[in-house]
Amino acid sequence: MKQQIEELLLRIQELQEELEEEYRRKHQEFERKRAELAGEFLRQQRRYKVGLFRFLRRTRFLVALTAPVIYAGWIPFLLMDLFVSVYQAICFPVYGIPKVRRADYIVFDREDLPYLNVIEKFNCFYCSYGNGVAAYTREVAARTEQYWCPIKHARRIRGAHDRYPKFFDYGDAEAFRQGLTRLRRQYGEREE
Repeated sequence: MKQQIEELLLRIQELQEELEEEYRRKHQEFERKRAELAGEFLRQQRRYKVGLFRFLRRTRFLVALTAPVIYAGWIPFLLMDLFVSVYQAICFPVYGIPKVRRADYIVFDREDLPYLNVIEKFNCFYCSYGNGVAAYTREVAARTEQYWCPIKHARRIRGAHDRYPKFFDYGDAEAFRQGLTRLRRQYGEREE
């Protein structure tokens, strides 16, 4: 069974690499076409822009009323970002864990979209930051878990991180003791 799981994981990794390569190719093709048609592209994109006042007029009252609650999320996101950055800066070198590149997870590129108004661009900025901090935090936590307690749970969990499948089976004390040092050194090609 273990060999079967390892084969499936290898296939998944190969498919992920194939997907990344296809994405890279499509992105390069898009950038090439975008450079060729830059002026026309910009005109076409701007046709879909909804002006600020029209956007605000169309906004439902309850949506506007809940906006302060949503934007209050900046505070915990900023605090989490700060804590995780300080945490890994202090702890990861001590444990020999490769640091997570924050810039790989927190990406701001939607402000270039000409069809977004200022509020939509701000919302995209906010969502990019919040989801980026969450993904960054998850990877830092996953690397920490790989170092300290790489043991699978007794029951199946939803949405396990990428490192989880390599963890030791629940209750397999022998594998844990024999393989912990090895697993602590296996952070893969994702390290920076």
